[in-house]
Amino acid sequence: MKKRILPPSATFLALLCVSVGIVAQSTSTSSGSSTPAAQPQTIHDDGKVVQTPPVEEKPDPLKRRMSDHDEANRRKAAKVEIRGEYKKWLDEDVRWIITDEEVRSFKSLSNDEERDQFIEQFWLRRNPNPDSPENEFKDEHYARIAYSNEHFAAGKPGWLTDRGHIYIAYGKPDSIDSHPSGGNYERPIEEGGGNTSTFPFEVWHYRYLAGVGDNVDIEFVDTCMCGDYHATIDRSEKDALKHTPGAGQTLYEQMGMAKQSDRFQGGMEQLGNGPMASMQQSKQFDRLDRFAKLFAPPPVKFADLDEFLSSSKILNGPPFVFDVRTDYVKLTNDTVLVPITLQISNGDVTYKSKDTVSTGTVNILGRVSTITGHIVQTFEDTVSFETPDDLLAKSKGGSHVYWKALPLSPGRYKVEIAVKDVNNPDHLGAWKRSLDVPKYDDDQLATSSLILATSMERVPSKDVGTGNFVIGNTKVVPRVPTTITTPVTFHRAQNLNFWMQVYNLGIGDNRRNNATIDYQVLDLATNKQVLQASETAAKMNPNADQVTLEKTMPLGSLTPGRYQVVIKVNDGVTNQVISQSAPFIVEQ
Repeated sequence: MKKRILPPSATFLALLCVSVGIVAQSTSTSSGSSTPAAQPQTIHDDGKVVQTPPVEEKPDPLKRRMSDHDEANRRKAAKVEIRGEYKKWLDEDVRWIITDEEVRSFKSLSNDEERDQFIEQFWLRRNPNPDSPENEFKDEHYARIAYSNEHFAAGKPGWLTDRGHIYIAYGKPDSIDSHPSGGNYERPIEEGGGNTSTFPFEVWHYRYLAGVGDNVDIEFVDTCMCGDYHATIDRSEKDALKHTPGAGQTLYEQMGMAKQSDRFQGGMEQLGNGPMASMQQSKQFDRLDRFAKLFAPPPVKFADLDEFLSSSKILNGPPFVFDVRTDYVKLTNDTVLVPITLQISNGDVTYKSKDTVSTGTVNILGRVSTITGHIVQTFEDTVSFETPDDLLAKSKGGSHVYWKALPLSPGRYKVEIAVKDVNNPDHLGAWKRSLDVPKYDDDQLATSSLILATSMERVPSKDVGTGNFVIGNTKVVPRVPTTITTPVTFHRAQNLNFWMQVYNLGIGDNRRNNATIDYQVLDLATNKQVLQASETAAKMNPNADQVTLEKTMPLGSLTPGRYQVVIKVNDGVTNQVISQSAPFIVEQ
């Protein structure tokens, strides 16, 4: 019977509902068990339901999971190609100083914003003075590129030549033995002796190169006579008569003790047999190693500590424990100075004695990163502690402090610090903590951290704002607690020094501030006030919206115990009140 399409009817709709219900039920069941789904059905005009072959369902290509290969291709396609100034920066500007790892990291970045952040961090990591707004390393680097382009160009930019490479990486040599026209040359005995003629060549001498060694000589030869000097490890390459039979003979060749053909029997150099040939052969591997180091990117300082922070490797020895304090001082609305103070116990450092003086050395590496992992600040320093041998045992009960001030924008960061005992390389330590840098709004009364200091003194005008522990015109050496919840400790024979700045004081119609500052010291055991003082901001600086509080108090009158200093600021112009407090312990 020929099938025909019927108009909707009650029977048709009922059967359709049943069919849909069966399919839905079967599908629901199959999601929780192995019951197969109902077969598709066709309704004929005689009312019979006939099963038809199932239609194979295919997964939606837009919803299925990508393979690892497809996912890698998708990520690759999503990257913005390195081009323009970023390609020039990578291929030209930093070609001779960037490490392979840094190149891989830069190429893996997805957009120009990340590249800008990488470049900023690249120069910051190499800045010898991160506190300075100027980057001496960066300025010197581009000055070297300019010099190389001006003096070493030879049918290609000077920075691309071997002399440009070495000059950019290591700077001006301590001396240059230059032979711009080549010509007559009396070989030194270590090169075989005798007289010959040479191509133009130069020998650059460096007294010391970090990561390479002492008394480094680099030879450049212009074999094409076109001004393109290339670095060579074979000192015979400058010999213009090397391939001329009977010409430019060495000392042994003149004496009949060697043949000119002996020079080409293999080896790193083609100097031939001579008085010092065996000695030269024994140094071949040293020369190869030095040559490889010369043309490698300059090493980044404290790479071992950087790896230690990144990998969280298991320590081989006891951990190097140290204490850290962080403070906040407003510089501008967008920049906050964050002094980081490390306290290292002398007894935790390994000392070596020389000439009756014991010296302990500690390498310190620190980095500050955003919550997304972008590194915004780094610092690296080596700190040495010296003490006479006869006082070493007594000095181990004391400690040393290290200070680094970092300018940061308001926001949340992660601080990571690693230290290494240089005289005991397995003695490592790490400290990690989050950092909330406050934002100082113009209309909000605010203060810096309240710093309890071991010492506090004014500095000469030439040192204002510079040097270790200097904030503004005062050198403030913070007292560092052993833990974030432990009060700092003073002895009764010492002074309690405290330092704090107050920001955004209101200025009245008379163009003067009108704030009262109250100082209190409380005995935490009895909660009673043991000291109280008050002063006005107008007496310190009547027209300023910012004042610095610096106070020193002898502790001899206090009995041993736990105390707290409280500073309260009441602004009479804006009617705002703010206070800061810090606990401390007084010992006998």
